[in-house]
Amino acid sequence: MSPGDEHDYRGREQGGRPDDPYSTLGGTRQTRTRLPDGDAGHPHARRPVRNSRSLVTITGVVVLLVAAIALANRGGGSDNDTSRAGKGAGTTGSAPTAATGTKPVQGKNGTIASGFAHDEQGAQSAAANYAVALGSAEMFTKASRHQILDTVYAPAVADKLRGPQDVAYSAEFLGRLGLDPDGKAPQGSTFVSRTIPVGTKVLAFDGDTAKVAVWYTGLVGMSGPDSTKPVSTTWKTWTAQLAWSGGDWKVTGASESDGPAPVPGDVAASESDTISKAVEEFGGFTYAR
Repeated sequence: MSPGDEHDYRGREQGGRPDDPYSTLGGTRQTRTRLPDGDAGHPHARRPVRNSRSLVTITGVVVLLVAAIALANRGGGSDNDTSRAGKGAGTTGSAPTAATGTKPVQGKNGTIASGFAHDEQGAQSAAANYAVALGSAEMFTKASRHQILDTVYAPAVADKLRGPQDVAYSAEFLGRLGLDPDGKAPQGSTFVSRTIPVGTKVLAFDGDTAKVAVWYTGLVGMSGPDSTKPVSTTWKTWTAQLAWSGGDWKVTGASESDGPAPVPGDVAASESDTISKAVEEFGGFTYAR
């Protein structure tokens, strides 16, 4: 996942942040789940601390690095775009959570879902899956980051993002997160970066273009006995501008803003080895509405 002055491991583009995330974290198995679907009127609707202003310019090209940046700078964006609202825009309230009955996407481009429906439901499913990819740990290694960019973004946009994102994910930045220059965690430690969508909302839809907001919570940090950057949570809203290209939805622009964030619960933080084990045993989701 981002924006702001914090880092959420999500590469994001526009405005200066890498926008790429996803593939199976730690080689774990993905599980499919259904997100909420549309209402009667819309049957088809369906990655802590202080900000680092010195990194804002770079992260502007990375809209999903906010949480990671914040974490990297810890001691020991709003979306202003406007667009013509099409069907599905301007509605109030949340969509019901019952399954739509529409089959989940079956295709895969690497580990990222593909073959989304050419409608509002498909655009929301694509945005949710792309947020997961851009907020994944795979964004911290060059080869997988480039693959994510090529899968998530429109070709011309992906070409423009590779260079700036490679600069953003510099050896210095990775080192502040406890990773080596290749994005690998120290032996005995597990680097965690995941985006978990909570909900999606269509802000505009016009047949071949869409604007979708994804509200998500993220996990980012290093789990290990000597970690000085423990895994923490973040809450963000990622807004993606999508275009129908080559038979699928592709991101052409994105922005991110903080929250909405709930009041922290009273559950005690788990030990690092428990977190590491959970990351290894629980696979990521492929989202579909």
